[in-house]
Amino acid sequence: MGGGFRVLHLVRPFLSFLPEVQSADRKIPFREKVIYTVIALFIFLVCSQLPLYGIHSTTGADPFYWMRVILASNRGTVMELGITPIVTSGMVMQLLVGSKIIEVDNNVREDRALLNGAQKLLGILIAVGEAVAYVLSGMYGSVSQLGVGNAILIIVQLCFAGIVVICLDELLQKGYGLGSGISLFIATNMCENIIWKAFSPTTINSGRGAEFEGAVIALFHLLITRTDKVRALREAFYRQNLPNVTNLLATVLIFLIVVYFQGFRVVLPVRSKNSRGQQGSYPIKLFYTSNMPIILHSALVSNLYFISQLLYRKYSGNFLVNLLGIWKESEYSNGQTIPVGGLAYYITPPSSLADMAANPFHALFYLVFMLSACALFSKTWIEVSGSSARDVAKQLKEQQMVMPGHRESNLQKELNRYIPTAAAFGGMCIGALTVLADFMGAIGSGTGILLAVTIIYQYFETFEKEKVSELGLFGF
Repeated sequence: MGGGFRVLHLVRPFLSFLPEVQSADRKIPFREKVIYTVIALFIFLVCSQLPLYGIHSTTGADPFYWMRVILASNRGTVMELGITPIVTSGMVMQLLVGSKIIEVDNNVREDRALLNGAQKLLGILIAVGEAVAYVLSGMYGSVSQLGVGNAILIIVQLCFAGIVVICLDELLQKGYGLGSGISLFIATNMCENIIWKAFSPTTINSGRGAEFEGAVIALFHLLITRTDKVRALREAFYRQNLPNVTNLLATVLIFLIVVYFQGFRVVLPVRSKNSRGQQGSYPIKLFYTSNMPIILHSALVSNLYFISQLLYRKYSGNFLVNLLGIWKESEYSNGQTIPVGGLAYYITPPSSLADMAANPFHALFYLVFMLSACALFSKTWIEVSGSSARDVAKQLKEQQMVMPGHRESNLQKELNRYIPTAAAFGGMCIGALTVLADFMGAIGSGTGILLAVTIIYQYFETFEKEKVSELGLFGF
């Protein structure tokens, strides 16, 4: 019994207290899976609109603004933490297992249960820690204003919402629904944002009189109210600091490009050693690591923003702090602070084509940083997540599969020709598409769009597979 197993055994006393969704003891019909998925999504959306009871205010700068797209969180609501606890705990456990700090045998049922329990326990502890940090940092008003009772009540609400998200994700993962809760909530949050920016009926005064926030509604409003139709069209397509029709078209274009690239793959033929006629294939997609590089990159950048903002607020005169990031309040976004100098500024996408032309070094630095970071994260992820050439070769050998025309000993060498290249190049492509989306001004940031499109595409594939297996060969 190795040291790693002793670490996992520390979780055993907590298993009986942790909330758990029992695995499905029967094959869940496709229609029932869709219903479970819709219910899970409905609960998440209700929590995203349910205001926290007891908060004093949510005015002023939002230090977590940059994280909200990928963490499916909504400020001032029960879903303030979003999927942060579950994503963070999942990544930490994946890294610990991948780097062999914790030894797990996936063939042993108890090991799988202990690993799942450890991830859940860590997620709940992170939720508690974050809830306490949010309240103590004065995000809802100072603790003296809130009172001890309200402060504890807010922490309890945030922790309970964190546990609800963990249970919803487990419900879908254990065969009751389609895909994973994390992916579903990220995609929904992003799609909701795009639809709101396109059709929002809210009016905003940006110095030129009241304007509709939604790009499509603003287009029709300008065409109806303005006598000069050409000028009205120009304003609808190019207005500053509010969603415009160009942003909307850029979003649709990026969506189509990502869907097109999803089809790029190399299919390696494999056959069974035991069954002579049994042929199969192992597809290696261009986006081999899917959206993991962009999630890891976003988590890194968001944390850097958060640390930089906190330091700048306290020690704005310090040279090293200014090197990390210089922040100022944006005049267009409710006291939201934006980076205007330092590393934080250079890793932020340029706000417009005019900004790119005025600061070409900023645009170039952002492009190089994005491509190299995504390629590096992609290559690192295949090593820690068990999807490297060595791991795939091992899985195929265990399934008694061989590659026609190649000796069994050469299987890893052959996979090594494709997998690391697909991971690095795929990561760079994801980075390039994110940059393209940001440069074109697509709604909701390139990161958010890429996450949403790759998740929706995965759901589409899952949906098709489920439908085929449910209906069989004669299904329509």
